[in-house]
Order: sequence, then C-alpha cells, then structure tokens
Amino acid sequence: MTKAEKLREEILGKTKEYYELVHKPVQMTPFVEGQSRVNYAGRVFDEKEMVNLVDSSLEFWLTYGRYSAEFEKKLAGYLGVGWSCLVNSGSSANLLAFMALTSPLLENRRIKRGDEVITVAAAFPTTVSPMAQFGVVPVFVDVELETLNIDASMLEAALSSKTKAVMVAHTLGNPFDLAAVTRFCRKNNLWLVEDNCDALGSTYKGKLTGAWGDIGTSSFYPPHHMTMGEGGATYTSNPLLKKIMLSLRDWGRDCCCGSGVDNTCKARFSQQFGALPFGYDHKYVYSHFGYNLKASDMQAAIGLAQIEKLPNFVKKRKENFNTLYDGLKDLQRCFILPQSTPDSDPSWFGFLLTIQESAGFTRNDLVKYLEKNNIQTRNLFCGDISRHPCFNGLKEGVDYRIVGELKNTDKIMNDSFWVGVYPGMSKEALNFMIGKVRDFIGRIE
Repeated sequence: MTKAEKLREEILGKTKEYYELVHKPVQMTPFVEGQSRVNYAGRVFDEKEMVNLVDSSLEFWLTYGRYSAEFEKKLAGYLGVGWSCLVNSGSSANLLAFMALTSPLLENRRIKRGDEVITVAAAFPTTVSPMAQFGVVPVFVDVELETLNIDASMLEAALSSKTKAVMVAHTLGNPFDLAAVTRFCRKNNLWLVEDNCDALGSTYKGKLTGAWGDIGTSSFYPPHHMTMGEGGATYTSNPLLKKIMLSLRDWGRDCCCGSGVDNTCKARFSQQFGALPFGYDHKYVYSHFGYNLKASDMQAAIGLAQIEKLPNFVKKRKENFNTLYDGLKDLQRCFILPQSTPDSDPSWFGFLLTIQESAGFTRNDLVKYLEKNNIQTRNLFCGDISRHPCFNGLKEGVDYRIVGELKNTDKIMNDSFWVGVYPGMSKEALNFMIGKVRDFIGRIE
C-alpha cells in the first residue's frame, strides 16, 4: 500500500469516526413531547454516505464521473428500465423530460409550440413550467379527492387535435390510474411522462411507477425518498429518447463521449454536420439547443449509498402512513383521508388531510394549532397553479385550457394539508401528531 493509499484509508476511517461522534448522536436523540420538532421530512443517512462523499472529494473529479455512471446503472436496474440520466434536480429532470419530446429527431411526434399537453393544476410548479416556458398549452383536468390524482375519466374531454402528451405526477407517492392513462395514450399515440418525484418505490399492478411511461423523473432533494442534497434523474427504455436526453443534458451536443473521453465514434474529424466544414470536431457539434444539467460526482457518491437504503426507506414510509391512518380513521366525520389507487402499493411521500365541509373548523385553524405544537405542515404544493401570480397575463383558452370544473382541485387548495411520513420519523413523533390532531378535534367538539 502506498503512502497516499494509507492516508486515504485513514481519512475515510476518520470520516466514519466523525459520523459516530457528531451526526449519529443527533439522529438518535429521543423524541420529547413539547420540545422536539416534528419535521415533515429530513435526511436519513449514516457513515456510508459521508465516506462515499469524502472518497469522491479526494478524487477531485467533481463533475460527472465513475460514481455518476454507477448510480445511473443502479437506478435503472432498480426501476427495471433501460437507462437513467442523472441531473442536478428533480425540476431539471422534468425540464429535460419535456424538452426531449420537442426534439426534431422525433419527426412527426415532436411537440411544437402551440401543441397541448394534458396535466393537472394541483401540481408542483415544475411539472407545468417547462410547458408554459416552451409555448405549449397546458390542459388542466380535475383530480380525485381520495387519491389526489388525475381524474382519468376526464381525459377524453381534454383531447384535441393538438394534444401530444400527458405529463402528470403520482401525487404524494400515490400512483395515478396507470392502466387508464397508458391505454388512453396508446390509443391516441401520445407521449406519457410520469413525474415520479414523490413516488420512488411505489408500484402499480406490481410494476414500479416511473417505468410505465415513455419517460419517468425523480428528485433527490432532501425531503424525497432518497437524497443527494440536490439532484434528480430521468429514465426511459426508449433508445432514441435516451440519446436526446443525454444531448440536451450535456449542452445539446451531438457527441456521445463520456466526460473526459474523446473519439468514441472513431470518426471525430471525418464527418459532415449541417453547414459546418467537413471534419469539424464532433465534440463541438450541437444537434439541440441544450443545457448543462449534470450533477456532480460527489452528489452521485451520496446517492450510491442512499439507493442501497431505498427498500427500507420505502418500507418505513408505508408503515408510518399506516400508523397515521389507523390513528385517525375514526375521524372521517372531520376529514377526507387519502386512499391508495386500486391495484397500487404507494411509497407515500406524505399524509394528506382534507377538511370536511361539516367539520366546524378550517384548515388554517388546525394547521396553526399543529405548528404551534412543533408539528410541521405543508399545503399540497400549488393547490391550483392557474391561480398563482405566474399565470398573470396568460389567457385561459389561449395560453392554457381548463376542462370542466376544477372543483376538487379548488377543494384541495382551500381545505387540504399534509404531514410527514419520512423514514426518520419515530413512533413517538407519529403518536404525538395523532394525539394533537385528536386534542384539537376534542376542543372543537
């Protein structure tokens, strides 16, 4: 062993020791009612993430490298798809997935400005933002109150001669009706993008979500099912879409060489591209108007340790959801409780409570009480994105369309909130939340 190898081994050993001294005691701190904060989400990690991170930093490759390539391989293997593409955030993943469908390489199936994409308004903004930014018309349909997902019965009414795709999320980890949506897309030759950012590990009819559509997306922001701090991914089994997404992620280049690699095609200086001079360096030929959406190799190093923990994270999320459901199921006079979609097994992102009209209190009444008692709450993202300031100046029927009434969407906007079920949450914290909700109801009644 060389001196450098010995030093590296010592550094990694000290990193593990540092975790044991500094971070582990914090994660093992007992829950104390009235003092401990019940966060809706948080990082769950051990020394393996820190060792990988330091190991990557010692290599100092920094950009896409061996950890990134290994993570993409493991994520694709987990999902059962052909390829995954690591990016710097879940929002970038949604941008990349959408923009891939605008590529000239798709010929007559290419999405163009003025075309339409069916989605929901009860969404996270970056599911919809790429459409509006590109000049596509988002077509909003309502959601179901119990599953929180797209009302698939509205798809036919939303269809027009300009419809090119459906892009929608599995809300809070609950799969939407994939049988109905995929059948609709196949019948009408539409692309399907699954925003799987809140649902990694969820299954529908035994198959993982994100693997049903043409493209799936994930986020690895700290509240999500696994984390890299920042980070995200797209995935597909379509080789042409893979090619397009790699090009768009990496500045729009035509070249497929990996980071730090030259002349994979063996024809770097002997090809003709567009109006460029013959033999123009293929590494600097651009076939798309692209971006730089790559994550760092240090992020991927963390992700490799996290993905090994993912099955247990998913198991804990399900258990925590069931604990909350069992503790509140007799309060359905006050709440509409979330219901899993038939034939699904959700990897829940959160536990949503929707206030019944006859409850005698408002969402904000309960939320203020919970927050006062150190229980963190969240609204269901936008509620109705078409009502937000970013839509100021946009015209309904021109820049976006609403099909029917968004009655359930508006109900969620006004009367719903959610609390966490993340795998670092203790039984004591879950029971504390249940107790405080019940205490509030007792005071009202």
